[in-house]
Amino acid sequence: MLKQRRYLCLWPALFLCSSLFAQVKKSQFFPYKNPKLSVDLRVKDLISRMTPEEKFWQLFMIPGDVTEQNKDKFRHGIFGLQVSAAAQGTGNAQQMLTYNTAEDGLSLAKKINKIQKFFVEETRLGIPIIPFDEALHGLVRQGATAFPQSIGLAATFDTGLVGRIGTAIGSEARTRGLRDLLAPVINMATDVRWGRVEETYGEDSYLTTALGHAFMNAIEKQNIIVTPKHFIANVGDGGRDSYPIEMDKHFLEEIHFPAFKDGVKNVGIRSLMTSYNSVFGRSATSNKWLLTNKLKSEWGFKGFVISDAGAVGGANVLHFTAKDYKDATAQSINAGLDVIFQVDYNHYKLFLPAFLDGSIPKSRIDDALTRVLKAKFELGLFEQPYVDESIAEKMLSDQSNHQLAEEAALKSFVLLKNDDNTLPLRSAKRILLLGEDAIEARLGGYSGTGNHKINILDGLKSAVSNDVQVNYLKGSSRELHSYLPVDSQFLSTNGKTGLTGTYYKGLLLSGKAVKEINDKVVNFSWTLYPPDQQLQLDDYSVRWDGKIKVPQNADINIGLEGNDGYRLYLDNQLLIDNWDKKSFSTKTIPFHFEKNKEYAIRIEFFEPKGNGKIKLIWDYNIKKSNEIAAAVAAAKNSDVIVFVAGIKEGEFLDRAMLNLPGNQELLLEEIVKTGKPVIVVLTGGSAINMQSWLNKVSAVLNVWYPGEAGGSAIAAVLLGKVSPSGKLPITYPVDESQLPLVYNHKPTGRGDDYNNLSGEPLFPFGYGLSYTSFSYQNLKFDRKSIAKNETATVSFELKNTGNYDGEEVVQLYMRPLISKLAQPVLALRGFKRVHLKVGESKYISFKLDKAVLQTLNIKNEWEVAPGEYRIMIGSSSKALYLKDNLSVKP
Repeated sequence: MLKQRRYLCLWPALFLCSSLFAQVKKSQFFPYKNPKLSVDLRVKDLISRMTPEEKFWQLFMIPGDVTEQNKDKFRHGIFGLQVSAAAQGTGNAQQMLTYNTAEDGLSLAKKINKIQKFFVEETRLGIPIIPFDEALHGLVRQGATAFPQSIGLAATFDTGLVGRIGTAIGSEARTRGLRDLLAPVINMATDVRWGRVEETYGEDSYLTTALGHAFMNAIEKQNIIVTPKHFIANVGDGGRDSYPIEMDKHFLEEIHFPAFKDGVKNVGIRSLMTSYNSVFGRSATSNKWLLTNKLKSEWGFKGFVISDAGAVGGANVLHFTAKDYKDATAQSINAGLDVIFQVDYNHYKLFLPAFLDGSIPKSRIDDALTRVLKAKFELGLFEQPYVDESIAEKMLSDQSNHQLAEEAALKSFVLLKNDDNTLPLRSAKRILLLGEDAIEARLGGYSGTGNHKINILDGLKSAVSNDVQVNYLKGSSRELHSYLPVDSQFLSTNGKTGLTGTYYKGLLLSGKAVKEINDKVVNFSWTLYPPDQQLQLDDYSVRWDGKIKVPQNADINIGLEGNDGYRLYLDNQLLIDNWDKKSFSTKTIPFHFEKNKEYAIRIEFFEPKGNGKIKLIWDYNIKKSNEIAAAVAAAKNSDVIVFVAGIKEGEFLDRAMLNLPGNQELLLEEIVKTGKPVIVVLTGGSAINMQSWLNKVSAVLNVWYPGEAGGSAIAAVLLGKVSPSGKLPITYPVDESQLPLVYNHKPTGRGDDYNNLSGEPLFPFGYGLSYTSFSYQNLKFDRKSIAKNETATVSFELKNTGNYDGEEVVQLYMRPLISKLAQPVLALRGFKRVHLKVGESKYISFKLDKAVLQTLNIKNEWEVAPGEYRIMIGSSSKALYLKDNLSVKP
């Protein structure tokens, strides 16, 4: 009887398996599986068969893999996965991903095929995923080519080159099975203090639109989705990332919208990503005016909008415009967001309820779903979800894109100064190379590992002749640590390492404690959340108690660093009292520690506003470096010093000051005293304050983050094998006090200068020297007067008048002499990269059409208004050698 009962229990399971099998088999004949039907009909049929849960999961994307252990989590399907993200990624989402540095293109292709097989064959409806990844200047993957950082690509002013790079990136992506690339960044770098300037194409909307178009079009042509970001602005007052945008709609239309609008209307992008900031008081991710009225209705965007990672929750966590995650979800989707991007699978629980309880109308969910599924059908994923692994295997030995990376690097370098023709290095026999950036081969933010990375030291050593000696010393550090956090090994309490932390509601360290725990160290930054769920972000206090000892007699400076009220007691004596909350500060006192003696330590802290930070610090075992002295000694025995300097920047790394960090400026100050020529090679993605040293050095070459072939390219330029030809895509200020400073500002009612400082930049937009020289002459118009729908042509003669073959980026600027609405004092409207041999001349021409002459009117419409237009041609936004007027008839 028991045996019979066991068999009876198996019948429901067998029936269920049989039913599922029949259902899967039957689904093979559903209309959405029929490639002969139109995409619209297939999408409509598929949506009609989906459960509410399945619809949600097609609008949810995360980083992750599908394994035997977790595959049940994905039974409803998913929009897409960022599979095993590669090493060296940076940024908010990237920092939270699982890295896999051992993964090559073939491994990734196999993994994506395996994952696709699961979704196609083991989920109810068999909907494939869209594998996606970052690809700002190369895939963030092992084995992928690392091209120069975006700001360096912008310095090339070469749309054809950027298009070829887009093609190369798309090819490397598709071979691996990636079908959506979260790139490029087409935000405007309107303030060089912003840590993400390196990711952009600079400050000018015309240049950004042209380069963004070339990059995106090259990738979309390969039937790979590009997702430009971040919509919109993403940089606010003070150059701070994701700060609120309160600028008027005219400014957005004129400066921030053009590149995105071009992507929608002229490239046909199928996706874009929102920004973290608020726009006119509403989170960009839940901004109906931005996502529905502007993007989808006015511009006619047919693709899907994804959030930046974690941005949907920002409405309640950061902007305080939603009461909880469910409310934030409903606000965002109802406003026009289509896909929620999160960094953790389990976060789905925060967002799913709004899809199930009517908070979001079914019509809006189905509209978002239609946009996503249409893309999946257009990508051909239903017919061919897999990639050819044999092609991925061949790719492992294909290094053809390395040469393209070197070409891009060579065209990106900007020569900022070259007194007495110090460069190129012709006669130096003993070259001293200084700086940690000379050997690190930094690639910049959102980078993969690159292939055969070449640092500057190796590149230079390989390029010089046998009779030239290249010596290297570090010489300086980008980051100096005057103090370090006190490690747990020096702290104890009740027989455990660390200190006892007692947490209280309120600011008075009184009442019943919320919690008492062992904190290994005191090094906290409570920015988005309080220390405990029972506490308010702006109303808590903490006391840490225990013992501290060191293993030797030592005179140590010990103290606290934080932006809130704090006190430090040692041996029950109050040594630091900073209880009056003012601002961020570092306070230390000298204290003599006897060997292995335990001292009672107490730290008190309170937070009355939010954004609490507190750290116990000291200078124990920090040894003074002799690297500068060693560098100076070596410099005296060298013919020339090449100092490779670098900055610290990136996502979450905005810069208040633009000077070289660490002790780099101190090193410069010392080595110029030797009287030897000093060449500064700048690595980094934004402007640098050079006031203290620019006039003391012989030459300055900006190489940005030059990519995997950077070392070879830099050597070629330093040694004169190639003449530098890059131009600045951003304005370099003399001092931070001038910021924000861009070349295309509106006219002033008085003057540009300060009482105690020029209003002019240190280096203007479009600036860049060469080893040769060029003359501009013989400006001609084929007609000086046109109707607004007609076209004129302007031409001139460009001649290489120097002693080196070289390339010049000629630039055309425009401004209306009179307009009803104030216009930029200058606007880039054309550029061409021209190669000339020594003594060679070429006639260069530009069409003067609507794209050149249009301005934004009071109705926020682009038009060519009747009147006189000043046409200016030159080598930068300041060096405008040829000028004349063109008349547009009423």
